[in-house]
Amino acid sequence: MKKYLLLSILLCHGLFAFAEVINLKSVGGNPDGKTSNTAIIKNAIEKLSTDGGGTLFFPAGIYLTGPIVLKSNITLDLEAGATIKFSDDLSEYTPFVEMRYEGVVMKSFCPMIYAYEQENITIKGEGTIDGNGKKWWYGTFTIEGAHKDENFRKELQGYQEMWSKENSGFRIEEQSDWKRTLGKRFFRPPLMQPYKCKNFRIEGVTVVNSPFWTINPEFCENVSVIGVTINNPDAPNTDGINPSSCKNVIISDCNITVGDDCITLKSGRDLQGREYATPCENITITNCVMQAGHGGVVIGSEMSGDVRKVTISNCVFDGTDRGIRLKSTRGRGGIVEEIRVSNIVMKNIPKEAITLNLFYSNVPAEDFSERTPVFRNIHISGLTGSDVNIACTVLGIEEAPISNISFSDINIEAKTGFEINKAKDITLENVRVSTEIGAAYKISESENIRINNVYISKPLANKPVLEVSDVNNMFVQGCFPEKGSQSFIKLDGQKTDNIILTNNYFGRLSTSIEKGSNLNKSAKIIEK
Repeated sequence: MKKYLLLSILLCHGLFAFAEVINLKSVGGNPDGKTSNTAIIKNAIEKLSTDGGGTLFFPAGIYLTGPIVLKSNITLDLEAGATIKFSDDLSEYTPFVEMRYEGVVMKSFCPMIYAYEQENITIKGEGTIDGNGKKWWYGTFTIEGAHKDENFRKELQGYQEMWSKENSGFRIEEQSDWKRTLGKRFFRPPLMQPYKCKNFRIEGVTVVNSPFWTINPEFCENVSVIGVTINNPDAPNTDGINPSSCKNVIISDCNITVGDDCITLKSGRDLQGREYATPCENITITNCVMQAGHGGVVIGSEMSGDVRKVTISNCVFDGTDRGIRLKSTRGRGGIVEEIRVSNIVMKNIPKEAITLNLFYSNVPAEDFSERTPVFRNIHISGLTGSDVNIACTVLGIEEAPISNISFSDINIEAKTGFEINKAKDITLENVRVSTEIGAAYKISESENIRINNVYISKPLANKPVLEVSDVNNMFVQGCFPEKGSQSFIKLDGQKTDNIILTNNYFGRLSTSIEKGSNLNKSAKIIEK
């Protein structure tokens, strides 16, 4: 009784108040899925913002709208059965706003949910956000000449001209692979792009039919994406969750099925990304399930402002083209480092379970400079994979070998095994690969390799377990190969030297070491 009396006194004197809640229906919202609610939603957000913030509640129904521009201290709350369906009238997304598209800041179509330099924004509930992206997908193909609707073609040409006028001051490096992409001048908006915001949270909702990238915070701080379902399986470039140049990000308990990468970390593209120099850092990805996409968790290729301090754990990839994918190319610059991956299960992976690749696009070789991308200090452990095509590739470049990488407690059933090229300071420990084609481990043009207890689950007839070429400084211990392989290790290459094998048991093989025809004749090889 005393508690209720105290609460009544506080309310009477204005000392305790609840944040305002606006029910969209109560202010004229129409949930018929056909009538535009753009102006009503905008007015409701303006009122909440003027009053210091509050919640815009969407009861069950389908609410058609143009872009929603959020302000500080605003929550969108979607009831189960509620759908926010975005208009496919392209004119609703103009005038152009400042945004980022594939790592390049520009003026272009307003994202469907957008905020600029705001804070304390939440999108939550059990409802659905429908990007209605089909017309946008066709728009991209129209630029390439595939669409037959002449009126639509003219409409898109008008947007091209508008884009060229708004972005006339672009600086582009001569060898940038961005030049070809920029020529389209028609850029589908991401479904959600908070831009330079703080404390952005999205929780519980289902997101479908994104026109382009789905949840894409840019230059944000303190981002949480919790318990979200994303379903864009047949749509082009509809990445799931793409924090770019963001700090302090938590992604957890999400279920993602998309037409591109499921979760991707980025930080800007080429010269402009290096000039903004805003890394993506302090990132936690955990307890997520990814069922379709080009990659499960991806870093790059737009990583010119650096990506660092990332943990990826307790995730399942079931049917993604690749599992863990780090990609970049000459011209990007930037550093990817301090990455930890653990407790991962993969199944039905048509390409690589793990890939670290600095050859994402065909940029010619050049000397080391600020344009050179760097991958280093990356550690992967506790990974199980089955029905995999390629276990792992680590592909560096001459001027920047991938360095300080470790693989431990790995068990993968794959058609082909590990391929490591142009790398240094690499550790493989307790790694088991079951392969069908070629040697289980191929290492070339690399140095400072440490191998402890690597093995295969079935013998490789006419093939060695390890195939080594032009490798300097390799230490191999604790291995116990199965009977039936041609040999344990085959050494070749003029640069191969200082190979030490110790505390291994090769008694079940007829040959432990093969020497290739091009092996350095003065190579130091020690077996004990």
